[in-house]
Amino acid sequence: MDTVLLFALGLLAQGLDLSLGVPGLRRPGTLFPWHRAPSSGRVRRAWVIPPISVSENYKRLPYPLVQIKSDKQQLGSVIYSIQGPGVDEEPRGVFSIDKFTGKVFLNALLDREKTDRFRLRAFALDLGGSTLEEPTDLEIVVVDQNDNRPVFRQEVFTGHVLEGAVPGTYVTRAEATDADDPETDNAALRYSILEQGSPQLFSIDEHTGEIRTVQVGLDREVVAVYNLTLQVADMSGDGLTSTASAIITLEDVNDNAPGFTREEFFMEATEAMSGVDVGRLEVEDRDLPGSPNWAARFTILEGDPDGHFAIRTDPKTNEGVLSVVKPLDYESCDQYDLRVEVQNEVPLQAAAPRAERDQARVSVQVRDVNEAPVFQENPLRTSLAEGAAPGTPVATFSARDPDTQQLQRLSYSKDYDPEDWLQVDGATGWVQTQSVLSPVSPFLKDGWYRAIILAYDDASPPCTATGTLSIEILEVNDHAPELSPSSGSLCSEPDQGSGLLLGATDEDLPPHGAPFHFQLSPRVPELARNWSLSRINMSHARLRLRHQVQEGLHRLSLLLQDSGQPPQHREQLLNVTVCHCGQDGVCLQGAAALRAKGTGLSLGALGIVLASVILLLLLALPVALLSRFRQQPWDKGLLPGLQDDLRDNILNYDEQGGGEEDQDAYDISQLRHPAELAALSAPLGRPLLRRDTPFSWVRPPPSRVLPTSPADMADFINDGLEAADSDLSVPPYDTALIYDYEGDGSMAGTLSSILSSRGDEDQDYSCLQDWGPRFARLADLYGPP
Repeated sequence: MDTVLLFALGLLAQGLDLSLGVPGLRRPGTLFPWHRAPSSGRVRRAWVIPPISVSENYKRLPYPLVQIKSDKQQLGSVIYSIQGPGVDEEPRGVFSIDKFTGKVFLNALLDREKTDRFRLRAFALDLGGSTLEEPTDLEIVVVDQNDNRPVFRQEVFTGHVLEGAVPGTYVTRAEATDADDPETDNAALRYSILEQGSPQLFSIDEHTGEIRTVQVGLDREVVAVYNLTLQVADMSGDGLTSTASAIITLEDVNDNAPGFTREEFFMEATEAMSGVDVGRLEVEDRDLPGSPNWAARFTILEGDPDGHFAIRTDPKTNEGVLSVVKPLDYESCDQYDLRVEVQNEVPLQAAAPRAERDQARVSVQVRDVNEAPVFQENPLRTSLAEGAAPGTPVATFSARDPDTQQLQRLSYSKDYDPEDWLQVDGATGWVQTQSVLSPVSPFLKDGWYRAIILAYDDASPPCTATGTLSIEILEVNDHAPELSPSSGSLCSEPDQGSGLLLGATDEDLPPHGAPFHFQLSPRVPELARNWSLSRINMSHARLRLRHQVQEGLHRLSLLLQDSGQPPQHREQLLNVTVCHCGQDGVCLQGAAALRAKGTGLSLGALGIVLASVILLLLLALPVALLSRFRQQPWDKGLLPGLQDDLRDNILNYDEQGGGEEDQDAYDISQLRHPAELAALSAPLGRPLLRRDTPFSWVRPPPSRVLPTSPADMADFINDGLEAADSDLSVPPYDTALIYDYEGDGSMAGTLSSILSSRGDEDQDYSCLQDWGPRFARLADLYGPP
C-alpha cells in the first residue's frame, strides 16, 4: 500500500530500519523516528512520520501496525511507550506497544463514524527511566468502509398541489442522510420513486429529491390523495438503500358549479307571521364540502317585489332555507311564484364543465288565519287642557280588522289607566274623561299621561291588539303670582341700605310663570311719589325710597302679573317697616325702633289687651287694700311701738326691665296710661302690625267702650280675648312672645337663695337678736327659745 511506500522514501543508508504494519501485510515495518543524519555545519530535523492508515471494522485482532526503534542504545536496553486517545484516554485499550521491541498493535474494532483518526505520543527511555529521545507524534487514520445505509429524514413526506396543475409544478422535497464519509462514494445518494400507481403523474429529481408533476390530469373529484413510495441509495445508486412514503393531497379549486336537484319546489306559508322557515332548496356541488368552492349563495330573482322572503344557506348541508321576513297577507296575495338562482361564493374556474349559475322555480301558497285588529295610528298622540271637566272628548282610538273575508265585530276596553281618568266606548273606541285629572298626579311624566287601549274581535279564539294613547296635558294659566316675602324693612334715608329685595312665585308651569312684572298699585298714585320699584331679573325686583319718610310701618299695595296667556295678575299688600339705620344700612335697636315696629298688634287688638290689663290692676287694688286693713290689728299686737317707722308705699314688682344697664326697655307707662297710646301712634296713620307674622289684610275691629261696672268686667275680658284670637294679623296670645334686648350685666345679686330651703323649720333666725330693737319682737317670735 501507499503507506509502505511513504515510509520507504524516508529511510537512510546508515542502517536505520522502518517497518509498517498495514492490514494485508505480513510483518510491520520498522522506523527510527529519532534518527538524525550527520551533517557538517547544520543540525538536521527529526523525521516526520506520515499518518498510518487502518481500515474500520478490521476483525483480525490484535494486529501489528508498526514498530519503532531508537539508535541510542543496543536492542534490549531501551523501553518504549505510547500515550493518547485509544491508549490511556478514551476510548482506552484500542492500541498498545511492546515496551522492549517497540511494536504497536491494534486491539479493537474501529468505527470511523465515531472516531476518524487517533493522535498518539511515542516515548523512548533507558532502563534507568531516563529519556533517551524527545517524544514524537504518531497519527493513525481510520479508513472508511460502506457500513451505513442512507436514512430519510422522515418516514412520511407530505405535499399539496392544486388540482389541474400544469406539468413541472413543485410539490414537495424528500431528504436523506448517510453517516459514511461524505468524500467517498459511500455517501453518494440517489433518489427514485418505486411506486405511484398509474398513470405516472409525479417525478423525483435523483440528486435533490424534489417531487414535481409531470403531466396534466390531476382531478380532486377523481383522486384526492396520491401515495408514493420513495427510495434512496448510496454508492451513486448502487449501494445500500432505504425507503419512505410521500402523501400528496390535491387542493380543491372551484371547477364545479352548484345545481338544484329539482327544477321546481312547492311550499306553504302562514299569513301574519314573520321570522319562520318555509322550506329548503336542495343543491349539489362536487367541490370540497365546507370550502368556499362548495358553499352556495342563493338569490331571489323575481316574484317577491315587497321583500317578504329571504334565503340563507345552511353551512352544514349547503341547502337554501327559504323564510318569511315580512308578514304575509292572505287577503292581499294568496300565492307567490319565485324564481331563485344559486352560485358559489367564489368565482368558477374558466375550464368548468357546466354553467356558473343554476335556477329553479319556487311556488309558495299562503294559508289564511284569523289576524289581530290593527290600530290605524299607534301610538295615538293628542292633547287636553289641564283641569278638563268630566265628559270632555279626548279622541277616537279605533282599529280595523284585516280579515276582510270574515265577518267579525270589534270591541274596545281599557288595559291600563292608573288614574281611572278615561272612559272608552266598547263599540266605537270613543275616549272621553270621566273625572278631573289632578295636576300633581304621579302618573304625569313630563306633562304626558299614558293609557293602553285594547281592541279584540269575536273570533274563537279572539285576537287582541294593543294601542297606546298618549295625552299631553296642556298647561293653563290659572294661578296668579304671589309676593314673597310679604314684609320687610327699609332705612328711612334713601341713600342708606340696598333696598328691599322682592320675589314672586307662581304655581303654573312655564311659559305661564316668569318673567314677572312688579308695579306699585295704580289705584294709589301717591305711592309713586315716595317709593320706586326696579326690576333685577325675571323673578325679582328691588323696592327703594325716593324721599325720606316717617319711621314706622307702611302698607304698600303692589300689582304682580305673570307672562301667561292670558296673563294673571294680583294686587297684594306689602308691610314695610321704615327704621333708623346705622352707617352699615342696618336698622338700629332702641326706643325709636321699638316705637316704629310696636308689638305687631292692630290698634283695636292692642286697645283691648291694654284695657284688660288696666281692669285686672283695678280689681287687684281693692283686694290688696282690703287684705291690708284686715292685717292691721294683728300687726299692732305683734309690733307695738314700731308703727311710726312703717311706711305704707305701693311698690311695682311686675316690670321686666333689662337691669341697670337697660336704658331702652319698653315704656311701662303705656300700660299705666292707655289713653296716651292712641296719641302716640297717631302719626303712623295706620294700625300697627307685627313684623314677625305673615301679613293678611283685615279690617280693624271697631273701638269698644270700657265697662263702667265690675259686673261687666268678665264679659269685657272674654270679648277682648275672642277678638284677639280672631285677629289674623297676629298669633294667639297664648303663644310664645319674643321679648326685646334686656341689657347685659347687673349689680344685683342672684335670687337663687330664696328657694334654697323648703320650709321655715330650716331657717335660723337667731341672728335677729343682733339687729337692734326693731327686730327684737321678730327674734322673740321666730328665734330659738
